[in-house]
Amino acid sequence: MLTVYGDRKSGNCLKVAWVAAHLGIDLDWREVDILKGETRTPGFLALNPDGRVPTLVLEDERSLSESNAIIGFLARDSVLIPADAFAQAKMRQWLFWEQYSHEPFIAVRRFQLLYLGRTEASLDPRLFERGHAALALMEGRLADRPFLVGDALSLADVALVAYTRLAHEGGFDLLPYPALRAWIARVEAALGMAG
Repeated sequence: MLTVYGDRKSGNCLKVAWVAAHLGIDLDWREVDILKGETRTPGFLALNPDGRVPTLVLEDERSLSESNAIIGFLARDSVLIPADAFAQAKMRQWLFWEQYSHEPFIAVRRFQLLYLGRTEASLDPRLFERGHAALALMEGRLADRPFLVGDALSLADVALVAYTRLAHEGGFDLLPYPALRAWIARVEAALGMAG
């Protein structure tokens, strides 16, 4: 059985849980509390020297980190990866964009407000500006299509819904983004987590 070390407070970890559940892959989930420094213990650092979750450990004890690499591994040859080569590349484009242009603003702002107890006034205003820029880009993409790539759920949707659905916890109002809100509902329903 595959083992995942993760913290369910993390959208990056939830991506892994959602993909596995959607594809019927059993995981041995080991909860690791990042706020208590549990990713900095010698035992965890032996699994992942970068000291971050999620970390996937295979039955042969090889480990893999980075959420989008893990979901790509779990979803290989599945319906969550488009068959068309260009569509696959577009999906990967969104995965890279999520980690570079979305998560560093929306997820970081959420973490600072929700878990570190920082005030709005103490946050870098660029987090808010760049987060809204990311949401606006997604709104434009989703204005005339049900999912980010093609007409079906893909890893791009799973990766991006993780923190987008919780953007309000980072102070981002999703009311001005109707296509984005409808997409969140579709992705949640497709993953069986609506409601």
